[in-house]
Amino acid sequence: MARTKTIADAQVLATVRSLLASGGDKAISFGSVGRATKLAPSTLAQRYGTVAAMRSAALLDGWQVLAMDTAAALDSVADKGPQGVLKAMDAVASQVPMLLAASTDDDSRKCATDWRVTVETALAQRLASSGDKTGDKAREAAAILFAAWQGQNLWGADGFRIKDAVKRLT
Repeated sequence: MARTKTIADAQVLATVRSLLASGGDKAISFGSVGRATKLAPSTLAQRYGTVAAMRSAALLDGWQVLAMDTAAALDSVADKGPQGVLKAMDAVASQVPMLLAASTDDDSRKCATDWRVTVETALAQRLASSGDKTGDKAREAAAILFAAWQGQNLWGADGFRIKDAVKRLT
């Protein structure tokens, strides 16, 4: 009879992401995750097989968590414009830089692309509904806004305000 899990996979995978964010790939091992979760390294090896599989599972779980948080944030601003979308997304996008940097496998890159498309679609819908943009122009403006927003989140931009970019593009 299998033993019950004392710590859920979601908690273990969140711990892996935390270690990855603070120390990169070198911080991830069955030993380091075991110390952080109080699980035996052999237990982690039984659950995930390899460190690479545990890392991959953590990233995919991170993208799923981000997708759910994104859906909730977008629902909360259904009646807002593009600036409202980006403001709501700021609250959920703190994990994006780490997830993007660590997404080296095809599955993670697909999750990243899906997330980008979700946010760009929400922006394009709001830009098109303002009456100033057609579908193609709204999608192009949404892609520019998304890139500016992500660039600002990744690199910072003193003196540059997303709301100014929204005004210029709408």
